[in-house]
Amino acid sequence: MSGHHHSSSHAVSAAGKHRSRLAITFALVAGFFAVELIAALRSGSLALLGDAGHMAADVTTLGAALLALHLAPLRDKRGRRTFGNYRVEVFASGLAVLIMLGVAIFITVEAIGRFGSAVEPASGIMLAVGILGLVINVVSMLLLRRGSSESLNVKGAYLEVLADALGSIGVIAAAVLVSVTGSPWWDTVIALGIAAFIAVRAVMLGLEVLRVLAECAPPGIEPAEIQVALEDIPGMLEVHDLHVWQLTSGMNVASAHIVTSAPDTMLAAQHLLRDDFGIAHVTLQTESANRRECDHTDW
Repeated sequence: MSGHHHSSSHAVSAAGKHRSRLAITFALVAGFFAVELIAALRSGSLALLGDAGHMAADVTTLGAALLALHLAPLRDKRGRRTFGNYRVEVFASGLAVLIMLGVAIFITVEAIGRFGSAVEPASGIMLAVGILGLVINVVSMLLLRRGSSESLNVKGAYLEVLADALGSIGVIAAAVLVSVTGSPWWDTVIALGIAAFIAVRAVMLGLEVLRVLAECAPPGIEPAEIQVALEDIPGMLEVHDLHVWQLTSGMNVASAHIVTSAPDTMLAAQHLLRDDFGIAHVTLQTESANRRECDHTDW
């Protein structure tokens, strides 16, 4: 006998609750990217070009995030994807990682190439675009801040925008330093700093993506604590084969085999996992005390 429980008939991923904010952020970032790219090409600033490259990554990943939200709830007509398309959000976050690393490598290569020449960037254009970019990024961060703590996909977008905000600060600093000192090398040095920051953020997000794909227990949830809590339920004789993982951010899943002596024990276990551990989708299989069905499985 088995029991199944989820908190609602239509599961909604964490990122889905912030769809409108992602859409507004996408529009802001896409519009500014076009402005910054033109300004970077006209000014000759590597720092500005690097920030524009990261803005391109933002446009791509925010677009992918919105596409993922559209595809996630759609049902597979062939019935092969029994978990639906929710993992698309995780793949979109993985795409964000690859783009961020690509931008970081591009900026680094371009910066190294400039050590043999002195390109004088237009500091006035750099300063104006840097300030505008900082305003756009701060607004975008405010839009995404709440969702970043709930969704891996929104967190990926938030980190992209955060990196761009710091990139805009770097562009402003480079513009001021080039203007004050007259040395174009400040532009190159700050561009390298922007590349390093993007790379670090990409690695951090990449580790989170790998944890989800490896089906590790969700952050903040300890399987050992769940085991103890389930065993403390009145009428619970045994708990084994406990598995806890994330389908995507905000959608935690658990399964276990249990041996009980009371008819209400399964329902109590489902409520405990939902209310105390935030696990909305639970599958429990009951077994008799003298015979384990799982003994006949291969793993």
